[in-house]
Amino acid sequence: MHKQTEIAKRLNAILAQIMPFLSQEHQQQVAQAVERAKQVTMTELNAIIGVRGLPNLPLTQQLQAQHLSHAAHGPPVQLPPHPSGLQPPGIPPVTGSGSGLLALGALGSQTHLPVKDEKNHHDLEHRGRLLHSWAQTHPGQTTRHGGSRLVLFSAPSFRELFPFLLQHTDAHLLSVSVAAPALRTPLSIAGSYPTPFAMMGHHEMNGGLTSPGVYAGLHISPQMSAAAAAAYGRSPMVRGFDPHTHMRAPGLPASLTSISGGKPAYSFHVSADGQMQPVPFPPDALIGPGIPRHARQINTLSHGEVVCAVTISNPTRHVYTGGKGCVKIWDISQPGSKSPVSQLDCLNRDNYIRSCKLLPDGRTLIVGGEASTLTIWDLASQTPRIKAELTSSAPACYALAISPDAKVCFSCCSDGNIAVWDLHNQTLVRQFQGHTDGASCIDISHDGTKLWTGGLDNTVRSWDLREGRQLQQHDFTSQIFSLGYCPTGEWLAVGMESSNVEVLHHSKPDKYQLHLHESCVLSLKFAYCGKWFVSTGKDNLLNAWRTPYGASIFQSKESSSVLSCDISTDDKYIVTGSGDKKATVYEVIY
Repeated sequence: MHKQTEIAKRLNAILAQIMPFLSQEHQQQVAQAVERAKQVTMTELNAIIGVRGLPNLPLTQQLQAQHLSHAAHGPPVQLPPHPSGLQPPGIPPVTGSGSGLLALGALGSQTHLPVKDEKNHHDLEHRGRLLHSWAQTHPGQTTRHGGSRLVLFSAPSFRELFPFLLQHTDAHLLSVSVAAPALRTPLSIAGSYPTPFAMMGHHEMNGGLTSPGVYAGLHISPQMSAAAAAAYGRSPMVRGFDPHTHMRAPGLPASLTSISGGKPAYSFHVSADGQMQPVPFPPDALIGPGIPRHARQINTLSHGEVVCAVTISNPTRHVYTGGKGCVKIWDISQPGSKSPVSQLDCLNRDNYIRSCKLLPDGRTLIVGGEASTLTIWDLASQTPRIKAELTSSAPACYALAISPDAKVCFSCCSDGNIAVWDLHNQTLVRQFQGHTDGASCIDISHDGTKLWTGGLDNTVRSWDLREGRQLQQHDFTSQIFSLGYCPTGEWLAVGMESSNVEVLHHSKPDKYQLHLHESCVLSLKFAYCGKWFVSTGKDNLLNAWRTPYGASIFQSKESSSVLSCDISTDDKYIVTGSGDKKATVYEVIY
């Protein structure tokens, strides 16, 4: 039942994106097709697929054989997946009531295994093969756009396509980007900037100030963000449609993205009424006190499992890496150290740690993850030991925050609640309720009066910690995977499932939207000076941005998804956690 529910969620997400672009008649047809899909039987499925000449083979083998028989006609159609349908490589599934990225583990008898880049590649090929097979057997219901790999599916074909996908695609794979012919005209290739933007002088357009090498080998995904789609009222672009998509930020008209010198614009100011304009960076965007020039890797910590959580001690000496069932402690003051100095076994062996936070004095570590219990570790004893456990009703904790006075711990729960813990008495004192799906990320203002949380319900919320109530709610068209509040105030940076980073002002309605990630933005952290922040993603990238407008300071490409990050309190070191079962320590160069 849970598996079917998850599949239904994926179908509903697909339909929600497509339905607004369909005519009333087609909307009714799609709705009827979905209802019909719920009733489909295996016998009908075989009849629907209509595979001829292979009647005695099991269905999966028929599809494989059919795929081989069509190999001579070109590669299989591979449409880009909707981001919510793929777990980032290395992000393990979580049992519990959450959905989307953080809760795909309790499907049938699925084991708790981290999803790798190779698996995602295989999943994408799998979807491509299914759609290719469908297109070949239903030539009257699909249209190939020119010679490209974009296939348009007629609305009536949904009646048969959806049960077909339902049978052959597991819940975590069922997210196919399908375009209908009734969609509005896709984004066209427009002209370059008007003269004022092409002659910026010292206030150069964004892209022009980026350090050499940043764009080398960088390919911006042409997949359109849902927010940009809504802003321009046009259909999402599909990979392979526009021959110039590698030169623009995802989902934006070329008139906004073709800048002087040929570099793509990636930072946009979004006004209160949704108008987007490229940001003209000021002369000091990438220079001045507290602005790094680059970062260099100085150490690799081979944790041995996917590293979902990292934190750095103050003063900078120890790095804590959280993986499956344990936190490992590393002394990075010893050059070339290859082994952890300690290991804290704090969850069941097969459950992943999602967050670990040090209290300001560095003597206490709080750990949360795929369990209803938070563990509090005494690091000051001769051997680290558990000194307390905090148990909530939620099956998992996705993120933690500690108040500046170290008296209170906040945990983001998979049921959407924010649990507030009194660390002295080790009791639950309050729950902030509002998120309708898992609360995925959290940060607290420097003065300890305001809390910011992001959720899988596509919202960011702020909470007044003195009055115990919600202050604001920001609605997005994408799940929220990460956020950070600037230590010097005013700005909140948010990492999206859609690949965007958005920077909000605490009181003004306008914002900045940043487009350099190619996939889900999995973690985000501000430097303590507040002048810059970093974000990491499923695209293997570590990006450093200027606050608030997002000039790209530096970028590092790792070998796998970058799931977590932290910055030392002196802003001299960055540590990242990777799907390659390691953490990487960077020295920030000024």
